[in-house]
Amino acid sequence: MHALYNLAAWMAQPLLRRKLAARARAEPLYGQWVAERFGRAYAAPAVSREDERPLWIHAVSLGETRAAAILAQALRARRPGLRLLLTHGTATGRAEGAKLLQAGDAQAWQPWDTPAAVARFLAHFRPRAGVLMETEIWPNLIAQSAAQGVPLALANARLSEKSLRAARRAAWLMRPAYARLAAAWAQTDADAARLRQMGAPVAGVFGNLKFDARPDPALLALGQRWREQARQAGRAIVMLASSRDGEEAAFMQAIAQARAADAAGLAGIQWLIVPRHPQRFDEVARLAQSHGLRVSRRSAWPQDANAESANEGTNESANAAPPAADLWLGDSLGEMPAYYAAARVALLGASFAPLGGQNLIEAAACACPVVMGPHTFNFAQAAESAQAAGAALRAPDMPAALAAALTLARDEAAHERAAQAALALIAAHRGAADRTADAVLTLMDEGLRQTPP
Repeated sequence: MHALYNLAAWMAQPLLRRKLAARARAEPLYGQWVAERFGRAYAAPAVSREDERPLWIHAVSLGETRAAAILAQALRARRPGLRLLLTHGTATGRAEGAKLLQAGDAQAWQPWDTPAAVARFLAHFRPRAGVLMETEIWPNLIAQSAAQGVPLALANARLSEKSLRAARRAAWLMRPAYARLAAAWAQTDADAARLRQMGAPVAGVFGNLKFDARPDPALLALGQRWREQARQAGRAIVMLASSRDGEEAAFMQAIAQARAADAAGLAGIQWLIVPRHPQRFDEVARLAQSHGLRVSRRSAWPQDANAESANEGTNESANAAPPAADLWLGDSLGEMPAYYAAARVALLGASFAPLGGQNLIEAAACACPVVMGPHTFNFAQAAESAQAAGAALRAPDMPAALAAALTLARDEAAHERAAQAALALIAAHRGAADRTADAVLTLMDEGLRQTPP
């Protein structure tokens, strides 16, 4: 059966190339270093010396890379000069990961899960140990690492009920992969129980690394300035955050329904949408315009209204307000703390369709209350904790969520309670970074002693 998987992965390589070429039209990074996906022509040099062997961290996309950044900071604090190898599967992950690189570090695309590509990857970089972030289980990657004495751990690990059911359907392939891990450090007890059902060697429940993130003060200041400028114009900002396909249309339809019922009551609201995927920015702008909304895109705002000016502090023109419009479109990368700091309340993307929700921890760290839809299975524990603490509300659909968001945005006392509850939630759940960093370094040191030079 594993041979059939290998055959399927090998035969899928032309399809992967076509997919990358198609995505590169919207995100050029997908068209760069494509050979790395197949274990060839790496931009980073091969590792030849024993003292150059890196710690490998695989963070497939943007969210995982941000969690990896928190872990990397804790690791470097304990072991300055530690060499890191970062691998990614998406353009947003690789772009974010590039910000983490220091002298001696390397970055590459994740190798496609064929035996040959994985073997070439391991031979080129010779990692001491590897850390797979959150959910990244690849059978050949794990099997060949184990065979070559490279211990792999699953960090910040989560496994939803939906993902567990899928893994069970392919148990012949996935159970050996989970079992070959050197360790799994789960986010929650429920994740740990599900991971054990798949045979993973759960070595601890460490919590969620994302609770240890601290938003960039400059971005917080930028968002707070946007909020104040909107307030001076008589408006409160209501945001749809990290939205996915279909949710923007539902959001705009809900706005239209609310406007038909009480147009005057919406005069004090500034709408903001931040799509999850950058390749959809243009699509969402066109959709908003088709609904008769005047759109102002973040990328077209005056240059002096960005985070660099927020850092300067002495530039009077930095107070220039974003252009007036019915809808602001957050078409920038790396500014989510600013958007959350600006918003009075955020509707959580990917929770209004059966997609499992997005990470709401970043919103809580910015003291932004959240209204969630019914689908948060990918972040179940964080969602339940936020709701129990009063930092988040749940609604059955988009119209109900919009109504709840408007109520919260207009109620000063209720909003303040929710904002303070969000900050308290973050403070109560910190510590995963320290626990995970200690475990990673122990794994790396033990792997080094067991692996001959």
